[in-house]
Amino acid sequence: MKKLFILFFFVSSTQLFAIVPTSAEVRKLYQKAAKESNSCKKLINILSSYNEKNNSLLAGYKACATMIMANYLINPYNKYSNFKTGKNLLEKCIAINTENIELRFLRFSIQTNVPSFLGYSNSIKTDKLFLLKSISSIEDLELKTMVTTFLKESEHLTESEKLKLNK
Repeated sequence: MKKLFILFFFVSSTQLFAIVPTSAEVRKLYQKAAKESNSCKKLINILSSYNEKNNSLLAGYKACATMIMANYLINPYNKYSNFKTGKNLLEKCIAINTENIELRFLRFSIQTNVPSFLGYSNSIKTDKLFLLKSISSIEDLELKTMVTTFLKESEHLTESEKLKLNK
């Protein structure tokens, strides 16, 4: 019984003292994930305990990394399964937190980069408009730079929309 108690205490204490990754670390890994499978795997690993209920933002990053991981898989079934799992999780996160700029940015970044045959492009226009409207309210300079840079490089913005981002 004493051994069981010690085991239970050890397992529960590791959960209590788990270190939450910093937003800078997560964002950096997310940007590298599209180019490096190791960064993608690391991001999925450090975010494995998060879901839409306990941290929708970190779960959103996990969802996107799961979809990106499909690029590094060979088996078509596994590729599609990863994509579908990530897509479903991201949509749950956004449904819980519809006004979160970072989550909407994540969906925009994924939807503008996935192949059209996957049929995951239904929110590009609404997310683009939301981001353009909301960008001035972003107080986190790192996030604002990441979003602005991505939008300026996006083929889904007009030249006049890109020029407004410079103001």
